Amino acid sequence: MKEIVLDTETTGISVKEGHRIVEIGCIELDNLIPTKNRFHCYLNPERKVSENAFKVHGYTDEFLSNKYKFSDISEEFLAFIKDKRLIIHNADFDIAHLNNELLKLGKNKIDNEIVDTLVLAREKFPGSQASLDALCKRFRIDNSKRVNHTALIDCELLVKVYVNLIDQKEPTLNFQDDRKNNFENHKGLSYYKKIIEISPQDLEAHKKYLKNNLKKNFY
Repeated sequence: MKEIVLDTETTGISVKEGHRIVEIGCIELDNLIPTKNRFHCYLNPERKVSENAFKVHGYTDEFLSNKYKFSDISEEFLAFIKDKRLIIHNADFDIAHLNNELLKLGKNKIDNEIVDTLVLAREKFPGSQASLDALCKRFRIDNSKRVNHTALIDCELLVKVYVNLIDQKEPTLNFQDDRKNNFENHKGLSYYKKIIEISPQDLEAHKKYLKNNLKKNFY
């Protein structure tokens, strides 16, 4: 199954206050493996970046002034995510901003299936911090490149966090009654290790060996 890990950066938090998108980053996954297909662009938001947003991503008004507008890339972006599940950390924020941009162009809202890794993290680790940085620390993912919150770097980190959150790195252990250890992962592959039983004769011989050797070692 193909999925899209997606992140945006904006001029501020609330679309109700007129804030716009300044960056979109997407990485395509095919059965959880990143492909070479990526979508990335900086955008001219046609308004000033708030001071708080600048502290987060570091994009200046001057830097963004000559970039494409959302209307210039909307069709390419929609084609890239079409019919694919979206993996987003704090999805409500990103989807609200994307739908706001689409609404301004008279286009339909995003109707893709969405997995919110923030929700997954809170369900899996209730009461623990669930920010992207906190999850990188929990899963020992190197986030040293994340000096600022940039969309593509955040996507690269979220790919690793997502894989860990859905337990795709380690198989689950299930003991069956057929005297085999069954290691089953989430893709449905099973690996068997046969258990060798010791005969009564071998067990008795082993006891005698231990008895004789223990006497020699103690006396």
